Amino acid sequence: MNKLLFLNIGLPELVLVLLYPVLVIYCLIDIIRSTFKDPSNKIIWAIVVILMPCLGSVLYLAIGRNGKVS
Repeated sequence: MNKLLFLNIGLPELVLVLLYPVLVIYCLIDIIRSTFKDPSNKIIWAIVVILMPCLGSVLYLAIGRNGKVS
């Protein structure tokens, strides 16, 4: 009886559904507030995260943050 009655999804699915937009918003805010070594990277990463939110966010966290100025 671990299902939410009105949605018919379990708690793990609900957590993933709620964390997904938080991850995308976090990445977009981080991109906007950061200074990159190459200024065009800011625009490129923002477009990647907007057009491919899930994959773009993961790629930005794995690769894109290395291009920021400390």
